Amino acid sequence: MSTPARITAGSLFPTMTWPLAGGTDLTLAGGKGWRLLVVYRGKHCPLCKRYLATLNGKLQEFEAANIQVVVVSADPREKAETESEEEGWRFPVAYDLSLEQMRELGLYISDPRSPQETDRPFAEPATFAINPDGRVQVIEISNAPFARPDLAVLLSGLKFIQENQYPVRGTKA
Repeated sequence: MSTPARITAGSLFPTMTWPLAGGTDLTLAGGKGWRLLVVYRGKHCPLCKRYLATLNGKLQEFEAANIQVVVVSADPREKAETESEEEGWRFPVAYDLSLEQMRELGLYISDPRSPQETDRPFAEPATFAINPDGRVQVIEISNAPFARPDLAVLLSGLKFIQENQYPVRGTKA
């Protein structure tokens, strides 16, 4: 099995547009300020629900650090909007992450185990911190729902990067 191409540290975040629950579209490339993109598996994943609940609880801390938080999954609009409303998420929820976009980001992709789980392939979790220059500052790509960055540690690290003009690390292959 071949390893998917990976987005590299320090590269420009690719231009991708996703619809947002509740209307409008989201394009992270070319945006301003710090941005944090959290890729989640979808409404079918209870571990994602818990992780995003923790993120929702830390949202004010991320905002205080001038970091815009957004999440995305391969779910269709109905699932994304329903889950966002049910869970009371306060961050933007994007949906319809395509297989092509998953591959461009170097995400691990899984097929559903049954129709009850979900009806389409989905991305495994990933986190991308994008700096004000539009470059990927921090990357975490997982192949399983229980391997994700600790949000308190991530926030602390992003604050350190901002306060100390810390360079992008891991740029050598």
